[in-house]
Amino acid sequence: MKALPILAGAAGMVFVGGSVAVSGHLTDAPMHTVQALRYAAACLLLLAWAHLTRTGPAGGAAVLVPRGREWLWLLGVTVTGLVIFNVALVQGSRHAEPAVIGVAVACVPILLAVAGPLLEGRRPAARVLAAASIVTVGAMLVQGLGRTDAAGLFWAAVTFACEAAFTLLAVPVLGRHGPLGVSVHATWMGAAMFAVLGLAVEGPAAVTRIRLDDLLAGAYLAVLVTAVAFVLWYTCVARIGAGRAGLLTGIAPIAAAATGVALGGPLPAPAVWLGITTVAVGLALGLSAPARTRRAATRPAPSAASAPGIQHSELAGP
Repeated sequence: MKALPILAGAAGMVFVGGSVAVSGHLTDAPMHTVQALRYAAACLLLLAWAHLTRTGPAGGAAVLVPRGREWLWLLGVTVTGLVIFNVALVQGSRHAEPAVIGVAVACVPILLAVAGPLLEGRRPAARVLAAASIVTVGAMLVQGLGRTDAAGLFWAAVTFACEAAFTLLAVPVLGRHGPLGVSVHATWMGAAMFAVLGLAVEGPAAVTRIRLDDLLAGAYLAVLVTAVAFVLWYTCVARIGAGRAGLLTGIAPIAAAATGVALGGPLPAPAVWLGITTVAVGLALGLSAPARTRRAATRPAPSAASAPGIQHSELAGP
């Protein structure tokens, strides 16, 4: 298995994990308006990169216009992975400690290990599923447990489903649109949806309530956590498959813990170090696949027209 796609996915998860501390600075900001600006800025950056590189799937245009049911898959990515996911994080934080949401997200590798290969037209690999279970246990040790109520558990489940949907719903369109194209369409759709929510919930004057530190936090999220991380992540998914890419989500909580220490927090407890070691073992098991498995995993993702089950079924939500 080539190292570059793995490094791309790992780097994307490092940026996502580091965003936890940054997002904490936006708790008092008009969330929908800031998110609209974030995704609009990210989309412009991605379009600029597409213009400069002019390299798209199979050497064609960098950004293609969706057709047919591709609109549904891309809309599903945006609604679940961007809009509902961010709303669930905010609502969940009001009913549950952050560790509860983190543990829910930590379960994503197992779902991706099963559903990812099925969407790609392959059977789930027992080795990857075992590795995903190990990574999940390790991520849970890193996150720890927290207190919650019934509403908190609900929003944690929504967060889990949306995090998985962000990857799975992109699989059928990665073949034709590529990582850059999927990222561009997801960001402009996300910007439009959050703009509507911002106007309806926060009002047109919300933009005047955005402080300088909100803008700086939003800029970090737009550049590294959105524009860069989206392309890195979808590149990884397209090259090694959603199942194995899902293992790399275990890096996000480790990056969050490391960021906390870098910002002056205490050193990790022994359980966290055990969790980091466990995640490393799971990654080593799942990413060091035999040659035959590697060839199957690196086949390009199917297009929307050829993905199994798409011809006779509508887009399924999480």
